[in-house]
Amino acid sequence: MKSVFGDNRLANILQFFCRTPSAALSTLAERLEVSERTVRNDLKQLNAALEGCAVIEAVQGRYRLRIYDSDLFQTVRGRILEVDDFLNSPQNRMDYMFGRLMRSIKPLLTDELAYEMNIGRTTLVSDLKKLRTVLAPYQLAILGKTGKGLVLQGRESDIRHYILENSYDALYRQYPLDPEVIEAAGQILQPFEKSVQYHFRQFLTVMLDRFLTGHYIGCLSQQFYNLTARAEYEAVDRLADQIAGFLRVEFPVEEKLFLLLPIVGMRTPADVQDMHSIELDASVRPLMERVLRQIRLEMDIRLDSTGFSEEFLYHLMFMINRLRFHVRLKNPMLDELRGKYPLAWQMAGVAARVVRDACGLEVTEDERGYLASYFGVFLEENQLRSARSYQVAVVCGTGRVTARLVAAQLKKVLDSSAEITLFADERVTEERLEPFDLVFTTVELPCPCRRPVIRIREIFNEQELRHKIEKARYWEQVDVPILDNNWFVMVGLLEESRFFVFDASERYEDAVDRMSSSLARAGQVDRGFHERLRAREQRGTMVFDHAVAIPHSVQYACDRLVLAVGVFPTPIEYRSHEIRVIFLMGLPERLSSDDSLLIRIYDEIIRIAQDAALLDQITQAGCFQALLRALYRQAGELGGKSC
Repeated sequence: MKSVFGDNRLANILQFFCRTPSAALSTLAERLEVSERTVRNDLKQLNAALEGCAVIEAVQGRYRLRIYDSDLFQTVRGRILEVDDFLNSPQNRMDYMFGRLMRSIKPLLTDELAYEMNIGRTTLVSDLKKLRTVLAPYQLAILGKTGKGLVLQGRESDIRHYILENSYDALYRQYPLDPEVIEAAGQILQPFEKSVQYHFRQFLTVMLDRFLTGHYIGCLSQQFYNLTARAEYEAVDRLADQIAGFLRVEFPVEEKLFLLLPIVGMRTPADVQDMHSIELDASVRPLMERVLRQIRLEMDIRLDSTGFSEEFLYHLMFMINRLRFHVRLKNPMLDELRGKYPLAWQMAGVAARVVRDACGLEVTEDERGYLASYFGVFLEENQLRSARSYQVAVVCGTGRVTARLVAAQLKKVLDSSAEITLFADERVTEERLEPFDLVFTTVELPCPCRRPVIRIREIFNEQELRHKIEKARYWEQVDVPILDNNWFVMVGLLEESRFFVFDASERYEDAVDRMSSSLARAGQVDRGFHERLRAREQRGTMVFDHAVAIPHSVQYACDRLVLAVGVFPTPIEYRSHEIRVIFLMGLPERLSSDDSLLIRIYDEIIRIAQDAALLDQITQAGCFQALLRALYRQAGELGGKSC
């Protein structure tokens, strides 16, 4: 991108006339989305640049390009096309206006600004309106009227943050730094990663320009001055004094603290040694424990802090610094994280609430995405830890060659440690199949089998098979007679007696009471389950976004997870939330060591909540069979989930 203070040449107009014999002024104005006056000014500039070789002139109301010297025209044309037409973009015009306002020592007259930018008054007024809207969240304002002078009002620190987050490339891409400054900064920054060095140079450039032009950052809040006690401040202090010597100035402590921000707010270093060289704030570990405790309280998911804490502690510290000192870190993976790891995104939401309550800081969407990436790592590693080495039986009825072909394909899908045993169908008995974890068969088994059975063809779809193998992980906890292609594991937890349809007159509390009482009467949960549900709801509601509630508590009636579903065809209101579906869970006293089934059910519920069409189907299910039909999705079909 070109700097807003570079030349403004309208190469698009010249290119247009090289392709088009003639055009009306109105046509050009409409094409460029500017006023006719702006086009006239552009044509004057182009004709001045083309003098001696060509001219764009009006003939009977239409403009034409006339070339007098072809060789010279090609030379001039090439020079013009090297310079982009920066001010033809609304965003670039806003950057230009902001740059002029932040540098001006007196009010800017709008007519002069419009003439300088070669745009009409209407365009200028429209762009100013957009710029005022963008500046508002930064507590910055443009005062004055369009017919009079305009001034930028706001704190210097907010102006700098706006520049760094929105307009740095436009305003400072061509800003020259002295070689001595670059060399000194490089020496100080050598221990840090490239991303930290890059952002530090941006802060340094902005600080030098603003300070040397008389725009001092001034007094800061006390929490900034506390940073002077950090070891990193000593390095920044030395660098600032060294640069001050080159420039024959003296930087106050506030400017040095501004330079410290990209360091105290950096991303967690990828190198473990670099990470350990940074002192960890004492307040971070209690905050992490509070986050993990709240996730366990709300979701009953246990995060192993021994393997989770090291990097996460540093991430929390740097994140708190970024939020506290307004250092914005954009997250390019935000949408992908939210889509691929919906449960991790919800866990990050719990963590964000803890940070807000403990530190008084609102976690941004970008920062929530980075939190979600840590929880996503936990979930992925949790799944890897729970993976097991399968003992596999393959039953075929068409000869040993076919059985070996099936086994060869299975080796591509199964873990390399899986042991595969081949059986002819006539040799299979219930006793011979009992020791195996999985049974794959190409024929109808001639005997009963109490192990998970996966029916396959001789040539099978590997993605579908991976999904069925994944479902086999929950075999001991879910009643699934056949491992089918349905992505939803929760279907194996449901039965008709645990499906409820409510009308709009029933309150949320009454609906949960009715569901829990029904489960207790059927002996599926113990009698005290209902009271534990109420107590948990008082500690914190389990109403999720997108009209889904997940009330849950421990039940002592059995050693399996109990799931019930209640739907409201007409949504109801509860604590400022809209409720459409209740997924009530009774958790066994001892969950499996890896919580894998609970994590899977949460993942499925959250994906349902994010799918408006599926949510509609579920809420309109008038009977249990209709619910089962709604809860059938071919493996890989829902939310981009791989099989």
